[in-house]
Amino acid sequence: MSVVSGTPFPALVFDFDGTLIDSAADITLALNETLGAYGRAPVSERQVRGWVGDGAGTLLRDAFAATGAPIDEAALPAALKRYTDIYFALPADPSCLYPGVAETLAALAAAGVRLGLATNKPERVTRKVLEMIGLAPLFGAVAGGDTLPVRKPDAGPLLHVMAALGAERAAMVGDGVNDVLSARAAGIPVVLVSFGYPRGDVHALGADAVIDRFAELPAALERLAT
Repeated sequence: MSVVSGTPFPALVFDFDGTLIDSAADITLALNETLGAYGRAPVSERQVRGWVGDGAGTLLRDAFAATGAPIDEAALPAALKRYTDIYFALPADPSCLYPGVAETLAALAAAGVRLGLATNKPERVTRKVLEMIGLAPLFGAVAGGDTLPVRKPDAGPLLHVMAALGAERAAMVGDGVNDVLSARAAGIPVVLVSFGYPRGDVHALGADAVIDRFAELPAALERLAT
């Protein structure tokens, strides 16, 4: 029996960037300020959209490689701290939410579905953005890219969130290949949104379902269960 009509899973674990929010503009702003401090040229938001998803460290490596010599790994921690501090200081506005996200998540939570977040974004930035856009009360567990020794595509973040939610059964909702691989490793189904940062054809990533509008999520989950 479904927990709520159209939602047969007792818990859902969501990706953040590209799934719930369009954060590319803020990431680009923080990244370019960091690059500027190292004498590098700015990068475009289009470039950033192709890099998002593997964590802040990989994002910085990509940006430095695109603007000159690769960053020295010994210098990466300082650059990462600068980037994270800049991003943390930025305001976040609910307008970054994709259409239908706030309403769908609120309805799921009100129906008793446990919601968690597993993202490769730094945890303190993630939690601050959640607070500022009004979603924090809906999520019972959050795993950022630096919460555990591993991050997506490892199963660890999903399993960590599921355990924190007290859920043995769940589904993953994301936008890219790391979400698919992490869900597969955790042994749970995965739904991808088509409007995020997939780095290619989202339909070719091996998800159990792909949705074009966030409000389609409950129906997609119902189809997966049957």
